[in-house]
Amino acid sequence: MNHIIHYNPDLPKDLPTPCFVVDLSRLERNLEVLASVQEETGCHILCALKGFAMHSVFPLISRYLKGICASGLYEARLGKEFFGKEIHVYAPAYSEADLAEILPIADHISFNSLEQWNRFKGKIQSEAPHVSCGLRVNPEYSEVEVALYDPCSPGSRLGIRRSQLANQDLTGIDGLHFHTMCEQNSDTLSRTLQKFEEQFGDLFKDLKWVNFGGGHHITSPHYDRRQLTDILTDFRKRHSNLDVYLEPGEAIALNTGVLATSVLDIIENEGHIAILDTSATCHLPDTLEMPYRAEIYGASQPGEKGHRYRLGGMSCLAGDIFGEYSFDDRLSVGDRLYFLDMAHYTMVKTTMFNGVKHPSIATWDPETKALSIVREFGYEDYKHRLS
Repeated sequence: MNHIIHYNPDLPKDLPTPCFVVDLSRLERNLEVLASVQEETGCHILCALKGFAMHSVFPLISRYLKGICASGLYEARLGKEFFGKEIHVYAPAYSEADLAEILPIADHISFNSLEQWNRFKGKIQSEAPHVSCGLRVNPEYSEVEVALYDPCSPGSRLGIRRSQLANQDLTGIDGLHFHTMCEQNSDTLSRTLQKFEEQFGDLFKDLKWVNFGGGHHITSPHYDRRQLTDILTDFRKRHSNLDVYLEPGEAIALNTGVLATSVLDIIENEGHIAILDTSATCHLPDTLEMPYRAEIYGASQPGEKGHRYRLGGMSCLAGDIFGEYSFDDRLSVGDRLYFLDMAHYTMVKTTMFNGVKHPSIATWDPETKALSIVREFGYEDYKHRLS
């Protein structure tokens, strides 16, 4: 979480808070980078809705990318309704009811186990022959350091190991899907792909596609895109029968958005504590789960500037704390703060725990200075989530 490009949000002073704001020009720059990778290598890049599902900007994203990948029925329906291109679906398991709704709208479906594939393949072949089916595999290799995000940890429920495919009839399987990465560079993909090919390469001759999953930090300023294009080009030369898919979520919206928040109160307890009108546990859950320290425009590490504050959220959770920051000036009630890089894995993971007000969602065009409030949330949204 340390790949942030600093910038002045330059947003209107009357922007309501809390509010997620996505910069359209920055989003389009990311999409142009991803489109250039597609054009140079012939791969297909999908928007992973688990990372970024702001459907008001799907018309822009769909101009550049090939489709979406969904983690279940609702994401698939969202992609079908607002994106309008390829729909790829993978879930750890499917219920009969969900699969019945997925089949008419999906182009690719990947299964997490042979048991589920064998259970449903007859239905797919008879009712949805247009769907291309694949298996998610586990190459039992990962460089992810945080166990919570490691899909190849010992005992993982995600993906089929090579030993489980021995002597299995894979008739009807068109592709293999692996996902082993999290916010990582192309050198990690290179090493992972070597392990994947060593274990599953003998199956490639009978396939039509492979999916390299997500976790590719392609639009990060530190990412080696030259190495990525070399990896993809080389793979496609060696396996010309295979289409290659990548499904980054974070790379779509990296460095494109802020969460604007206001200071509501300042209290004293072994130092200054500023209470904000947002919440770490409700609106920035990765700061507690990963965990990581979200960056704030104009703020520094504790002790680097003259005024130090602990920033706390609106919920009753004792640990609803963003961390400690230092500022050039004293904070006052009403001051506006901007958490940086808040478009991906934020809006999709927010909750209404404690009835805390949900941030509005907006877009910002820095060229025209046009702010558009796309969505506001109120009591009715909270009420209708419950019964």
